[in-house]
Amino acid sequence: MTTSTEGYDTAGAYVTTGESFRRDTNYITTRVTADGRDGYPVEPGRYRLVVSRACPWANRAVIVRRLLGLEPVLSMGICGPTHDRRSWTFDLDPDGVDPVLGIPRLQDAYFARFPGYERGITVPAIVDVPTGQVVTNDYAQMTLDLSTQWRTHHRDGAPDLYPEHLRAEIDAVNRLVFRDVNNGVYKCGFAGSQEAYERAYTRLFARLDDLSDRLRDQRYLVGDTITEADVRLFTTLVRFDAVYHGHFKCNRQKLTEMPVLWAYARDLFQTPGFGDTIDFDHIKKHYYVVHTDLNPTQIVPRGPELSGWLSPHGRETLGGRPFGDGTPPDPPRPDEVVPPEHTAAAFPSAG
Repeated sequence: MTTSTEGYDTAGAYVTTGESFRRDTNYITTRVTADGRDGYPVEPGRYRLVVSRACPWANRAVIVRRLLGLEPVLSMGICGPTHDRRSWTFDLDPDGVDPVLGIPRLQDAYFARFPGYERGITVPAIVDVPTGQVVTNDYAQMTLDLSTQWRTHHRDGAPDLYPEHLRAEIDAVNRLVFRDVNNGVYKCGFAGSQEAYERAYTRLFARLDDLSDRLRDQRYLVGDTITEADVRLFTTLVRFDAVYHGHFKCNRQKLTEMPVLWAYARDLFQTPGFGDTIDFDHIKKHYYVVHTDLNPTQIVPRGPELSGWLSPHGRETLGGRPFGDGTPPDPPRPDEVVPPEHTAAAFPSAG
């Protein structure tokens, strides 16, 4: 595990004293669609998905791309786990330049389309390779479009993550999970007052209790197969003990102390396409290094022990068909494999 923070100019302010955290949700809503209605038709090889393995929102897109088998038609650029005050950077690549886009900073793609773009330079982002311009950073719509608009290019045996007959229920679950869990942990961590923190904390754990009840006797959130709803919840749960419990003060319980959710999360983690996308080193480094108003020393903790992610979960007794009538995805491409020293197996208990 590498935790050196030397050379990073990452200082930034995420907390406004006396206020609740409010996420800027004004994203670039241009869509890549089968009919090209926004000027960007689905075309193999034309677009590049830019992500960071540290980011839960980007992690959704990485998982969905893997499950659907879109790797041959949608390339992926991976930013490093930290960023400076303005932009994610391609510091993992030789000379710090993305090999396809030829840029050192994601903001270059934003500025290519919107000179002087003033909103957040966020991941995930889809970039049009021929023009070098960002197309969209609307992460919620992005994964739905990968499921529905890119269907012609799905692998044989790809699961239907957003089946029409379940969309209303999936959408309803997603709204609650986003409000209270996905964004709820940030409302706890970036709360600017005790009142704001306690309000977010209460809603977070009330929702986690509700989700535990929902999942007690059914394997997945909606229906008997993995859907978009499971992807969205998983990327928060997998970061819970590593960062949210301590760094964001979400500390009523660890995930490992919530039996139903812990078993559910392990079930997904051990499903091809989920756990093999998780880089715990990047996750920990991002939160503890970038959020300097929460962690001014930028010290990255050694714990917690994470090898439990590989332990038996027992959820198969509930039935369910992870991929429906489909099949698991192939192993990750060699150039997209998470380094072994960044995986759960590399974070055993001290001794």
